[in-house]
Amino acid sequence: MATLLGVVKETLPGERRVALTPRAAEALGKAGLEVVLEVGAGVSAGYPDRDYLTRGARLASREEVFASADSLAQVRALGANPDAGRADLPHYRSGQVVLGLGEPLTAQQENKALADTGVSYLALELIPRITRAQSMDVLSSMASIAGYKAVLLGASQLPRLLPMMTTAAGTIAPAKVMILGAGVAGLQAIATARRLGAVVSAYDVRPAAKEQVESLGAKFVVLDVDNAGAEDKGGYAKAMDEAFYKRQRELLTDVLREQDLVITTAAVPGHKAPILMTTEMVRAMSPGSVVVDLAAERGGNCEVTVAGETIEFEGVTVMGPVNVASMLPYHASQTFAHNVSAFLKNLIHQGGLHLNKEDEIIRETLVCEGGRIVHPRLMDVNGVGR
Repeated sequence: MATLLGVVKETLPGERRVALTPRAAEALGKAGLEVVLEVGAGVSAGYPDRDYLTRGARLASREEVFASADSLAQVRALGANPDAGRADLPHYRSGQVVLGLGEPLTAQQENKALADTGVSYLALELIPRITRAQSMDVLSSMASIAGYKAVLLGASQLPRLLPMMTTAAGTIAPAKVMILGAGVAGLQAIATARRLGAVVSAYDVRPAAKEQVESLGAKFVVLDVDNAGAEDKGGYAKAMDEAFYKRQRELLTDVLREQDLVITTAAVPGHKAPILMTTEMVRAMSPGSVVVDLAAERGGNCEVTVAGETIEFEGVTVMGPVNVASMLPYHASQTFAHNVSAFLKNLIHQGGLHLNKEDEIIRETLVCEGGRIVHPRLMDVNGVGR
């Protein structure tokens, strides 16, 4: 009997992605997993039920998916959907394998609630940054899409053109775009703004980002700050002390005065986003300028950002978009499904899902199992004894 993988419709308001696309369902079927999908789960992402049926998946009600599936793939597990997601808690079964995004480093109560159901929960945010796991890196996939979309959002609000244009009325100078944070989202934002013809510069606390920024044709802004130790062994930016951020903000103010569009992308996993732009820095920008804060969901990189809203602050438009990847659900789902498929194939052993704790990828993503939290980092956070 085939192992059943369940996919349900996402319940967070505004979430349009789906965990598996029809092609991914077909690929997993060939690998030994039978996919059972909630009716309509992929419609908002642009994947109708008939496409899943032709690829070998079968359809069922939400209750039937939970009741029959040996494992469940979700875009947003409980920690990333803490309100609506609680309605699913009574439907999980002890021994089920659940995987998805779930904010494991901060969703302490939700981690415990999932552990109490007896499921084995694997949080995709915790996938280690190692070569073997690159094809499973959901965070990078979603960040790339968000970086692209951020430029389009900013361009739509900017009261000027991004590219230089030579017209009968004269030459229009290109817009100046500044990207704060040159991780995956920032690099994609740089590439997109360059393709649209803007003059692009970027800043990142990690010195290693300079070469990547310049390879995309942007100018790397160097500030006189001590950034030793700004990057962890996984390549993520580390949280710095307030003295560092204060000095950084002072130096950035003069740079931002000249910019038309600023996109902030700085995020530290498990921490509130650092403030890169104070109220005074926004005031220093020219009227008509635009700020797009991709860290709005984590408190924002800009002090005046309001998550989920676009506001005008003394002539500057400040955008705080949330769940940006879901604004492009077709391709966001496609890339998410590719990552999930690669992750699941790593679990398949002799026709079933096997949680091999000797595998670094499995060990580092496993949050809870057998009714208790088992991840070392989260045991400390949740006050669970070892």
